[in-house]
Amino acid sequence: MDWLIEIFTQQTFIQTILILSLICAVGLALGNIKIFGVSLGVTFVFFVGIIAGHFGICVNQDMLTLAQNFGLILFIYALGVQVGPGFFSSFKQGGVRLNLLALLLLVIGTVMALIVHWSMKMPLGEVMGLFSGAVTNTPMLGAAQQALLQINPENTDGANTMAMACAVGYPFGLIGMILCVMILRSTLGKSRKKIQDSSSDNTFVAEYLVSKPAIFGKSIMEIRKNADCQFVISRIWKDEKVIIPTSDTIIEENEHLLVISGKNDVERVKTLFGHKEDVDWNKKGIDWNAIDSQLVSRKILVTKPELNGVKLGSLKLRNSYGINITRVNRAGIDLLPSRSLCLQLGDKLTIVGESRAIENVSTILGNQAKELRNPNLFAIFTGIILGLILGSIPFAIPGMSMPVKLGIAGGPIIVGLLMGAFGPRLHISIYMSRSANLMLRQLGLTIYLAGLGLSAGNGFFDTVLSAEGLKWIVLSLVLAIIPVLLTALIASKIFKTGYEDNVGMLCGSMANPFALDYANPEGEGEDPAVAYATVYPASIFLRVISAQLIMLLLG
Repeated sequence: MDWLIEIFTQQTFIQTILILSLICAVGLALGNIKIFGVSLGVTFVFFVGIIAGHFGICVNQDMLTLAQNFGLILFIYALGVQVGPGFFSSFKQGGVRLNLLALLLLVIGTVMALIVHWSMKMPLGEVMGLFSGAVTNTPMLGAAQQALLQINPENTDGANTMAMACAVGYPFGLIGMILCVMILRSTLGKSRKKIQDSSSDNTFVAEYLVSKPAIFGKSIMEIRKNADCQFVISRIWKDEKVIIPTSDTIIEENEHLLVISGKNDVERVKTLFGHKEDVDWNKKGIDWNAIDSQLVSRKILVTKPELNGVKLGSLKLRNSYGINITRVNRAGIDLLPSRSLCLQLGDKLTIVGESRAIENVSTILGNQAKELRNPNLFAIFTGIILGLILGSIPFAIPGMSMPVKLGIAGGPIIVGLLMGAFGPRLHISIYMSRSANLMLRQLGLTIYLAGLGLSAGNGFFDTVLSAEGLKWIVLSLVLAIIPVLLTALIASKIFKTGYEDNVGMLCGSMANPFALDYANPEGEGEDPAVAYATVYPASIFLRVISAQLIMLLLG
């Protein structure tokens, strides 16, 4: 049995992989346990690593650093690719207000952290560690650590202390956010006034009776040019028949139109066409194929690589095949189709038309799900290379003695965002299924947290059980609760933001999905997750970058 003891004690690459894998496996198993309805999930790996480090388990430091940093790079790049498509669109129209409020929360929390640093004479590394834990944001911790080591590569003790402070602050950040949600639910939950988001993914279907003389005898193309909103006419009841309109179809008085628009544009569409019928076309279970026996509705996947980044209008599908595209579903979000919309691999188009015409369009678009099963690994590694190169570029800032670098956290997330947002437009295939992206992110994050905990474990419990540890606990609660409640008060009183938008925005900015379970336990009203998704991309990016800048400018 000596060989078994040796592979766990001798510092080889096998021992490093074994120890990290064991920490990951135990942490993931324990992470499924719920305490008061909350489970830590993958974050429990962090605490298992701390326990292992506390009991003196050691691995080769160079191998541990490689595994930890590569895990962080994988996670941060895959995260950027995932949120990239929605990053820039989240700033449009209704999302601007929520993103500004999320930015306000970040600013208030950062100012409070700096006040703690200056007033209590605490080392900046400790404060940033506590702040990262209080906002439950481990990528922010990774960025701050990299900036600290950029300033002084020998300061591994400072990086470990930062991780230790984050480990103390993390559970109290979770508790603090849940307490905030409970307070907001008791104070704001009764009104539940939902501010409608005007983004194009919030689609709404309605039937209209044409009664506005201004559009009588005009083509759909002419009407659309003069309209102040986007819409798609799916079907027209003309002469007691249901037809699929083209851009040249003439709209006449008393015809019935089935129109898809943004939910916030319903009143504008009503003003444009006339009377809105009371039929609910948005309820679940509607048999769209039963509206007319000759017309069918099908969902078609875009799977041909040559269509990646191609504008929908350039395919001329409507006029060539007599079909109508009513929706484009991208990563679970419904978009209104338009001529300028650039297709991406994996887009799911809802098409209405005759069965044979839809089959022809299906051939053009691909509709072969098996083609999407294999992620483009070339794009993944190319993106990581570009991200590391970008992160290594020194940027000279006047007044600073040393240049600033984005590092292994900032560089890959920026390239990931750009690849996710603009890759398809440049005909770069970055498609990954949601499960593949989640797998890549979870793998990277799990390895990173295991290494992070193992590095910070030595002396952790001695610190927590000391007077210094008690101070860290109190400060973590302060940094987690006060900025959230202040931002919530400003959002509700000044910006008149409703409960769902408010609490979803706060959870997204704090990168805390656990608290969402407490936001709407009865499942009534709108889902706060919509607001969460609106602010999360920008928030995760800004927290990573701000952590680096603070350490480089003030460290």
